[in-house]
Amino acid sequence: MNSIRVVILGGGPAGCTVALGLKRLGYRVTLITAARPFDAIEGISERVINSLQAVGFRRALATIAAPSPRQVTWNGVTSAANTERLIPRASFDRAMLDDLRDNGVTVINGRIGKYQQQARSYSVQVVTDAGEAIAVTGEFLVEARGRAAPASSIARVRSDETVSLLQRWQGPPLEARSAVESCQDGWAWMASMPDGQRYLQLTLDVASAGLPAKSQLSDWCRRRFEALEQARPFLQQAESVGIHARACTQILCQELVGDNWIRVGDAAMAVDPLSGNGIFQSMSSALQTPAVINTLIQTPERAALAKDFYQQRVEGLFYRFARTGRDFCRQEQQWPDRAFWAKRCDWPDNQPLHRTVTPDQVQIERRPVIENSTIRAAWVATTPDQPLGIWHIDGVELAPLIERLRISPQPAVDTLRGLFQPEQAQRLIGALGNLGMIAVS
Repeated sequence: MNSIRVVILGGGPAGCTVALGLKRLGYRVTLITAARPFDAIEGISERVINSLQAVGFRRALATIAAPSPRQVTWNGVTSAANTERLIPRASFDRAMLDDLRDNGVTVINGRIGKYQQQARSYSVQVVTDAGEAIAVTGEFLVEARGRAAPASSIARVRSDETVSLLQRWQGPPLEARSAVESCQDGWAWMASMPDGQRYLQLTLDVASAGLPAKSQLSDWCRRRFEALEQARPFLQQAESVGIHARACTQILCQELVGDNWIRVGDAAMAVDPLSGNGIFQSMSSALQTPAVINTLIQTPERAALAKDFYQQRVEGLFYRFARTGRDFCRQEQQWPDRAFWAKRCDWPDNQPLHRTVTPDQVQIERRPVIENSTIRAAWVATTPDQPLGIWHIDGVELAPLIERLRISPQPAVDTLRGLFQPEQAQRLIGALGNLGMIAVS
C-alpha cells in the first residue's frame, strides 16, 4: 500500500473511474461526493458498457437495462435502426459508490466546502450528510465535480451558451424506449421506463430561446413537447412531476493539471450531449488519469511529459467530440437561419472530423505514451488525422514497422504478409489501410 493519499472531489463516472484505477495502483484514496440534486434517466452506448466492464464496475453494471429501441427524427427523416441502454442515474451513481467501497476506497457523502493548499498537501472542508464538519487531507487532489467544479480562475474555451430543460413525468407503465427529434430552436430527447417514469429534455440556445419565468417553465415545456411528434406518446396519460434546468455549454479548461492536482471528466472538458455520449466523454479522460497521477507522484522528473500527455489528449478528445456534434448539427438543414443551428454548424471550427491520409504523410516522432501505468516517451507514428501518434497496433510497435515497410522493395501488403501469421497480417493490413498509413489496392 502506497502511503500517498489522493483526495477525489466528486463521485460521478469520472471520479469513480479514477478512484478504482488509483486504488489498484496501491494508493490510499478518499472520494467525497454529494448526491445529485435531481434524478434522471440517461442513455448510453455499448462503448460505455465496455469501459465500465474494463474498469470493474460490477454493481453499477447491474443497474443498466438491456438495450431498448431508439427512434430518431432528424432533418425530417425518421429512423428506428439503433438502440441505446437507459440508466436511472440515481441508482447507477449509488451502485458506483458501492463498487468503490467493495474495493477499499473510502467514500464520504457530504457537501464539499473550501479547500486549502498547504506546502505539500490539501485540506478539504466537508460537512457530512450526518451534519459533522470534518477536514480531509491528502497529498494529491482530483477535481471531478463536473460542470459544478469551480473554474473562475482558469481560462476556458466556450461555445455559445446552451441549456437543457429536463422535465420528469409519471404515468402508466410503458416499455423502455427513447427518441430524439430536432426542432427549429434545438432538439429533444425522450425516454420512458417500465415503471411509468418518463423523462423529456429540450436542449436550446440560451440567448435565442425566449425562456419564460421559472413559474411558467413547466407549462412552456409541455407545449413545446406537445408540438413534437416523437414526444406525444411519452406524454399520454402522464403528469409533470418536476423540471430541472442544467447547463450544457461546451467548455474546455485550458489548464488541466499541475504537480499535485488534476481536473477530470466534465470538470476538464464538457461537450454538448447531442451525440448521446455524455458518460463516455466523461470517462474518456478519466481512464488515462491514474497513469498521469502515478507518474507525477512516483517519477516527478517526468512531470512535464505527463502533463503534456494529459493536456494534449483531453484537448484532442474535446475537439473530436465537439466536431462530431457540429457535423450532426450540419445534417439538420430545415432551419439553417435559426440561431441554434446557425451557431452550432460552424463551432468549434471548420476542420474536418477526420482527415484523408496518404502513406507519405506518416511521420515517426517521439511522444508520451502509457506503459505499466506510467507516462514515458516512445517513438510513435503520427499522421494529420492522428497527431498524437499511435504506438502499437495488435501488439506490434508501429514506428519500427513503418520504417521497415519504407525500406522494403515489396508493396507494404506483401511485406506484412511475409512478416506475420495470416490472421495478424490481415488485421494489420486492415488497420493500417484504414489509417491511410499503407496503400491497399
